[in-house]
Amino acid sequence: MSAVIEETDGFRVVGRGASGEEAIGAAGALLPDLVLMDVNLPGIDGLEATRRLRLCTPAPVVLLLSTYDEDAGARFIAECGAAAYITKSAFGPDRLREAWTAATA
Repeated sequence: MSAVIEETDGFRVVGRGASGEEAIGAAGALLPDLVLMDVNLPGIDGLEATRRLRLCTPAPVVLLLSTYDEDAGARFIAECGAAAYITKSAFGPDRLREAWTAATA
């Protein structure tokens, strides 16, 4: 995921978290505009971490990523309020830009 961010003009990695709790802590400290959240994380999962991040002020845009197929994305988004779901196999600079543009339009 970091490599895709670094390859995409206008984006840069400012932090990382290996668990849902670490992701929430890093986002609270760094106040990123965008969080890429894996659905499956140790501790609290990515869906719960996203729900919690959506309560922050300002709330970051959260894009969910996972190996689940595209069909699971709508359910995940409905459960947690993420801006979009992208499969890891489809995640690249173009999909990142598209999801960011749609979320911030």
